[in-house]
Amino acid sequence: MDTANQVDDFASMVTAANPLHTAFMTRSLESMREDTRAELTGYLDYCRSVGLSLEYLVDSYNTIVSDTFREQMFFQENKRYRWSRFDELADSVYFDDAYMRKYMYGLAITAFLWPNHVALHDFFIRTFPRGQKGNYLEIGPGHGYYFMQSARLGNFERLLGVDISATSVALTRDIVRYCEIEKKCRAEALQTDFLTFQEEDREYSCIVMGEVLEHVEDPGRFLSAIARLSGPSTHIFITTCINAPAVDHISLFRTGREVEDVIESSGLQVVEPCYIPYVGKTMAECEKLALAVNVGYVLRKA
Repeated sequence: MDTANQVDDFASMVTAANPLHTAFMTRSLESMREDTRAELTGYLDYCRSVGLSLEYLVDSYNTIVSDTFREQMFFQENKRYRWSRFDELADSVYFDDAYMRKYMYGLAITAFLWPNHVALHDFFIRTFPRGQKGNYLEIGPGHGYYFMQSARLGNFERLLGVDISATSVALTRDIVRYCEIEKKCRAEALQTDFLTFQEEDREYSCIVMGEVLEHVEDPGRFLSAIARLSGPSTHIFITTCINAPAVDHISLFRTGREVEDVIESSGLQVVEPCYIPYVGKTMAECEKLALAVNVGYVLRKA
């Protein structure tokens, strides 16, 4: 296969398997920047290097699309997420290696194809403290893509990722090996519950937590734990979502104010917010109509 055309081949295979996604995929490719296309090509190259077929990646992406659509239908009818407890879905998502791998690879690809995810990624890159030294911590590295970007953009002595899913830990380790991150600094990924995570008395210079708060029962406990591991100059970056159902979302934020209230009550303060409303809608309209909003924040310890 001509790797230069992998993106087009991927898109054609996605729409052949899921014709209802054709209009969305066409708009996505037409509006895609060259740097985003190059990154997606690089990610597909990486996936092929670890033995994944393009057919598998197409199936992974379409799994995300179909599962998310099903949860959106449930949310529109019931005005709530399907699940509210971690133990209701842990075995079928986080601890099911086959499903979790598809979920993670598919989710990584959305970062290049879905406009809201592209915008969040842009916010991450723009606000990242380039050349930052010290120790880096990522809670829930998932597919490992932010972990890899942080290694490239920073100048850390150590990078540590903690994730409750053994599959996510394995995928993060794969990307560490592929990108040869350990030639630059020490890099580790540990399977553990962040709320019981214990290390020696350490203050991190950068803490990242992408798309975790909506997956946990008590978002405030996670944010309070981040505050305890932070110093006054620690760069903290988090993302979450409002009215955005998915197969494993359990904590529902209905407004931006709800998110910021949890942040502020956890000993953190907002330095810079990024709200990405549903396409063509304002934040006020999204909150009134319960439409999905992606949000990101740069935070500091209060």
